[in-house]
Amino acid sequence: MRILLLEDDRLIGDGIKNGLEQCGFCVDWFYEGEQGKRALLRAPFDAVVLDLGLPGIDGMDILSWWRRQQLDTPVLILTARDALEQRLQGLNAGADDYMGKPFALSELVARLHALIRRSHARSTPLLSHRHVTFDPHTRIATCHGEPIVLTVREQALLELLLLNKKRVMSRQLLEEKLYSWEHDVGSNAIEVHIHHLRRKLGNDFIRTERGLGYYLGAGT
Repeated sequence: MRILLLEDDRLIGDGIKNGLEQCGFCVDWFYEGEQGKRALLRAPFDAVVLDLGLPGIDGMDILSWWRRQQLDTPVLILTARDALEQRLQGLNAGADDYMGKPFALSELVARLHALIRRSHARSTPLLSHRHVTFDPHTRIATCHGEPIVLTVREQALLELLLLNKKRVMSRQLLEEKLYSWEHDVGSNAIEVHIHHLRRKLGNDFIRTERGLGYYLGAGT
């Protein structure tokens, strides 16, 4: 899942980025308000972590602008402004969740998973399709009830396909979801990951719609 992080404190931002990436997220981090504001228009982010005290433009103004542009990506405000009135202002402006600083990374991760789960209209955390399950919190995948070893990128790709199992996803979209702008993506990177997942989960688990992309095979 790809996360947009707007945080001007370099130490906090670096800690959040590294922590989220260790938990399987792909993170693009901006510490300038205007750059971060426009970033949401340029990539298919799954959620936003937004600090309010940004240089150049207030985070609340960014949030209001996003909502006026009809951008409905889930937004979690993460800020030192933790008074009740400020929390209510943020939620009423269109934020989906609000956390005060200091915070625990584990709680931030759990809240992001909850926001993404709700955005996909899911009530349960466990993802499953046919003989495969994946737990986004523990990052454990099973095939026919047995745990299987996946790389971080394979985990992310499996999670993405399971979240969108009724949808054909193009190679470009998969790349945009799995890689931040700081990564150089090989021309066949997605095909390689798909090949490895098929080898571990079964050749018919991931299907190819020629010219369009990939989807999960028949089943529930």
